Amino acid sequence: MNEEITKNSEIKINVGLNANNLPLQIHWLAEDSNKETQEASSFLLSIWDKKEKNTLKIDLWTNEMTVEEMKQFMHQTLLTMADSFEKSTGEHLMAEDLRDYCFHFADKMNILPTE
Repeated sequence: MNEEITKNSEIKINVGLNANNLPLQIHWLAEDSNKETQEASSFLLSIWDKKEKNTLKIDLWTNEMTVEEMKQFMHQTLLTMADSFEKSTGEHLMAEDLRDYCFHFADKMNILPTE
Protein backbone atom coordinates (compact mmCIF):
# COMPACT_ATOMS: atom_id res chain seq x y z
CA MET A 1 0.00 0.00 0.00
CA ASN A 2 1.78 3.12 -1.23
CA GLU A 3 -0.88 5.70 -0.48
CA GLU A 4 0.48 9.17 0.24
CA ILE A 5 0.13 10.54 3.78
CA THR A 6 -1.74 13.83 3.58
CA LYS A 7 -2.05 14.60 7.28
CA ASN A 8 -0.70 13.62 10.68
CA SER A 9 -2.76 13.52 13.86
CA GLU A 10 -1.51 13.25 17.41
CA ILE A 11 -3.07 11.62 20.47
CA LYS A 12 -1.52 12.65 23.77
CA ILE A 13 -1.74 10.66 27.00
CA ASN A 14 -0.44 12.23 30.19
CA VAL A 15 -0.02 10.03 33.27
CA GLY A 16 0.55 11.62 36.69
CA LEU A 17 2.56 9.25 38.89
CA ASN A 18 3.22 9.07 42.63
CA ALA A 19 6.65 8.52 44.19
CA ASN A 20 6.33 4.76 43.50
CA ASN A 21 5.50 5.37 39.80
CA LEU A 22 1.87 4.31 40.28
CA PRO A 23 -0.70 6.23 38.20
CA LEU A 24 -2.75 8.80 40.11
CA GLN A 25 -4.15 10.72 37.14
CA ILE A 26 -4.62 9.98 33.47
CA HIS A 27 -5.49 12.69 30.95
CA TRP A 28 -5.73 12.37 27.19
CA LEU A 29 -6.29 14.61 24.21
CA ALA A 30 -6.94 13.73 20.58
CA GLU A 31 -5.74 16.47 18.26
CA ASP A 32 -8.65 16.02 15.83
CA SER A 33 -11.28 16.03 18.56
CA ASN A 34 -13.30 19.14 19.34
CA LYS A 35 -13.03 18.27 23.01
CA GLU A 36 -10.51 19.54 25.51
CA THR A 37 -8.28 17.32 27.60
CA GLN A 38 -10.30 14.44 29.05
CA GLU A 39 -9.75 12.66 32.36
CA ALA A 40 -9.66 8.85 32.41
CA SER A 41 -9.31 6.19 35.10
CA SER A 42 -7.74 3.54 32.90
CA PHE A 43 -6.43 2.80 29.44
CA LEU A 44 -5.20 -0.14 27.43
CA LEU A 45 -2.90 0.50 24.50
CA SER A 46 -1.91 -2.26 22.10
CA ILE A 47 0.48 -1.58 19.24
CA TRP A 48 1.44 -4.12 16.59
CA ASP A 49 5.21 -4.26 16.09
CA LYS A 50 5.42 -4.99 12.37
CA LYS A 51 9.08 -5.97 12.48
CA GLU A 52 8.87 -8.31 15.49
CA LYS A 53 5.33 -9.52 14.64
CA ASN A 54 4.37 -9.02 18.26
CA THR A 55 2.07 -6.84 20.33
CA LEU A 56 3.47 -4.10 22.54
CA LYS A 57 1.09 -2.97 25.24
CA ILE A 58 0.55 -0.60 28.10
CA ASP A 59 -2.19 -1.23 30.66
CA LEU A 60 -2.64 1.45 33.33
CA TRP A 61 -5.33 2.37 35.82
CA THR A 62 -5.53 4.81 38.71
CA ASN A 63 -6.01 3.77 42.31
CA GLU A 64 -9.43 5.46 42.22
CA MET A 65 -10.80 2.97 39.69
CA THR A 66 -13.08 0.54 41.48
CA VAL A 67 -13.17 -3.20 40.85
CA GLU A 68 -16.72 -2.80 39.52
CA GLU A 69 -15.55 -0.13 37.06
CA MET A 70 -12.68 -2.38 35.95
CA LYS A 71 -15.12 -5.24 35.29
CA GLN A 72 -17.25 -2.92 33.13
CA PHE A 73 -14.17 -1.51 31.38
CA MET A 74 -12.85 -4.96 30.51
CA HIS A 75 -16.27 -6.15 29.33
CA GLN A 76 -16.74 -3.12 27.08
CA THR A 77 -13.16 -3.45 25.79
CA LEU A 78 -13.75 -7.09 24.84
CA LEU A 79 -16.98 -6.17 23.03
CA THR A 80 -15.16 -3.41 21.15
CA MET A 81 -12.42 -5.88 20.21
CA ALA A 82 -15.06 -8.18 18.71
CA ASP A 83 -16.37 -5.30 16.61
CA SER A 84 -12.86 -4.28 15.50
CA PHE A 85 -11.94 -7.86 14.68
CA GLU A 86 -15.04 -8.31 12.55
CA LYS A 87 -14.58 -4.98 10.77
CA SER A 88 -10.89 -5.59 10.01
CA THR A 89 -11.07 -9.28 9.01
CA GLY A 90 -14.66 -9.94 7.97
CA GLU A 91 -14.68 -12.92 10.37
CA HIS A 92 -18.32 -12.60 11.43
CA LEU A 93 -18.63 -16.03 13.08
CA MET A 94 -15.49 -15.64 15.20
CA ALA A 95 -16.60 -12.15 16.22
CA GLU A 96 -19.95 -13.62 17.29
CA ASP A 97 -18.08 -16.25 19.33
CA LEU A 98 -16.20 -13.47 21.09
CA ARG A 99 -19.46 -11.62 21.75
CA ASP A 100 -20.89 -14.85 23.21
CA TYR A 101 -17.89 -15.01 25.52
CA CYS A 102 -18.50 -11.37 26.47
CA PHE A 103 -22.01 -12.32 27.57
CA HIS A 104 -20.55 -15.19 29.62
CA PHE A 105 -17.96 -12.80 31.13
CA ALA A 106 -20.65 -10.27 32.07
CA ASP A 107 -22.81 -13.01 33.56
CA LYS A 108 -19.95 -14.39 35.69
CA MET A 109 -18.95 -10.87 36.81
CA ASN A 110 -22.57 -10.02 37.67
CA ILE A 111 -22.54 -6.95 35.45
CA LEU A 112 -25.40 -7.84 33.10
CA PRO A 113 -27.95 -5.02 32.89
CA THR A 114 -31.03 -5.65 35.01
CA GLU A 115 -34.38 -5.25 33.33
